[in-house]
Amino acid sequence: MENIAKILRTDKHRLINVEKRMSEITGKKNVLEKIEHENQEIISDRMQTLGVPRDANAKEIYDALISKIDSDDHRFFEVLNKPNCRKQEDCQNIAETALKIAGGPKGFFIKLDKAKEFLIKEPPRETMDFLGYDSAEKMLATEDLFQVYSSLRFIEGNAWLNGYFFKQYKSLKPEDFEEREVKVLALDAKWGKAAEQFVVKKKHNISHLKELGVVFVIPAMLGISGEILRMVAMIMHYLHEIPFYSDIARKISKEENFAANYVSLLRGDVIEKVPDPEKSASGRINGAGSDKALWLVIQRYLSKEDENDWRLFAPHVNPEAIHWEKAEKNLSDFGEKDSAFSKELSFWNGLNWVGDFFRDETGVEVLASFNLVDAVMSLVKEEEMVKYLYHHQEALWNKIFSEYMGAAEPEKFSRDFLLKGYFEI
Repeated sequence: MENIAKILRTDKHRLINVEKRMSEITGKKNVLEKIEHENQEIISDRMQTLGVPRDANAKEIYDALISKIDSDDHRFFEVLNKPNCRKQEDCQNIAETALKIAGGPKGFFIKLDKAKEFLIKEPPRETMDFLGYDSAEKMLATEDLFQVYSSLRFIEGNAWLNGYFFKQYKSLKPEDFEEREVKVLALDAKWGKAAEQFVVKKKHNISHLKELGVVFVIPAMLGISGEILRMVAMIMHYLHEIPFYSDIARKISKEENFAANYVSLLRGDVIEKVPDPEKSASGRINGAGSDKALWLVIQRYLSKEDENDWRLFAPHVNPEAIHWEKAEKNLSDFGEKDSAFSKELSFWNGLNWVGDFFRDETGVEVLASFNLVDAVMSLVKEEEMVKYLYHHQEALWNKIFSEYMGAAEPEKFSRDFLLKGYFEI
């Protein structure tokens, strides 16, 4: 109990209250003890695989994980015929490989004619200037719609997007949507210069458009170890995220306030305060005396914005961690089928919630995450000595919920209660 609370940075009494309530309704006992035991067993197994002694310090473990990423990344580099990520065709090949691994999902997306209408009503001036057009109509007659929409994310800026362009989405109706396959797209090389600042800031060259069902890759390289593995994993993550939101959009299309709720989905809104006690059976986030367990649904990685955000310490489920878990499973399955990997990628399967405290060289305890995404992003930011841990912590909250309610339930509850922001059990 204390170790899990320490990893999650939450009060152990809060976990005690959660365990009490969840045990009452499921009949399952000692679940947190079981999770901690499983965590230690998996860590011992993976450290043995890495050739690291169980009493190794935090740096030795981190270095071993980074070496493993380098090795797997090199294998991907070879399997993909040594791609140059500054070339559109090589980026497209990486994207299509990820699509093949994850499967070709379909979704509920804005019709292309409606998307064009939005561009004509609110012309993206910076993008038009960059391409050399004096009207949106001329631009759309020549340019690819998906590429133009993708470019808005790194050319126009958030002030214009949120202040003008996205406001048009408030007029959307269910009939403005259609079923289409999700598209993976490597942008033309001509966008490279305009996207440089975006890539440097984000530390990656991949993004997505939930409303159009597009995952796009900017032809660029950061020159960082693990880059190909990270690209493949991130594309697959988006290939799971987009259908998740599409399912919610399809469901709410039959309800009132469709447009407002759809815009809320795209914004990634998260509940701002504890539910009103008069509207909530528990009235607080599992404090003493609560007769029900209240769980938040947090659809963003809030730790990126504020690592001390109060919502991070409350019981919650996080769909982002679910999408990453699926991507890691895809990697493992692919590795088992491709002889070049000899099941090497299966190392990462099931590690999304695994981690523990280890001593550093000075004897201070630090948290080491075995989560693939945390390890990869730590590698990307290695020069700045930034260590990523929040993917692991969010996945651990999902693990706790799933052990009580079932493996499929974190995703189901996330989908059903994402717009409300919380649910009670």
